[in-house]
Amino acid sequence: MVNLRCQNRNADVTVIPTSSALLIKEIGGYERDRKKTKNVKHNGNLTLEQVIKVARAVEEKSLAKTFTGTVKQVLGTAQSLGATVDGQTVKAIIGKINSGELKVEK
Repeated sequence: MVNLRCQNRNADVTVIPTSSALLIKEIGGYERDRKKTKNVKHNGNLTLEQVIKVARAVEEKSLAKTFTGTVKQVLGTAQSLGATVDGQTVKAIIGKINSGELKVEK
């Protein structure tokens, strides 16, 4: 997402990276091979603190009403990347958040 603010003929441009780019950075990235393979899985393990850190960064552009919704969006992105959270599947973490077993705070 790109924000452009013009004030007194001065342009101020800020770029907010996507949540998938931030998650890949938190996982530790990946090494590209010479053959450009598609559907690269980023098999890594994230902590819940890393997920919350990414959710804080993308909260501004998220359409979720609550911060918990933003965290769930980031968790869904982590699932599509193939990452796990605290050694558990992403669906298990989202289930714990929905049942109230796990509290998410800013």
